[in-house]
Amino acid sequence: MWGSIKGLASSSLGSRSSVIVLALLVANVIFNVVSNAGFKLSAAGPNWRVFLYWQVIGNLAGFITVLTLTGLLKYIPLHVAFPVTTGLAVIGVQIFASAMYFHESISQAQWMGALLVTFGIILMGA
Repeated sequence: MWGSIKGLASSSLGSRSSVIVLALLVANVIFNVVSNAGFKLSAAGPNWRVFLYWQVIGNLAGFITVLTLTGLLKYIPLHVAFPVTTGLAVIGVQIFASAMYFHESISQAQWMGALLVTFGIILMGA
């Protein structure tokens, strides 16, 4: 997957663009996870202040996620950037936020779904 995306970026803009694309992808996943975790913490908040605090965090992180996607579109086509960032967000939220941070139970079928999403990302980046 990364080879295909890297190839798209470096074929027209050089190796520096590959670093930029990687940085934007990583930032996109991180801020997407923070955004979704913020909304989960907001929903579990015991009062309106906690609710509002995590809503602001989640929305700011979501806004940065949109900016990173916009930055990616400068280097790779939408038909590649959108499914790759969306798929990575699914995996990032499921593994880092749900399983590792919130300790939510993830069934074998859901792990299989994450694996299929991973294969889909690889195919979309090809």
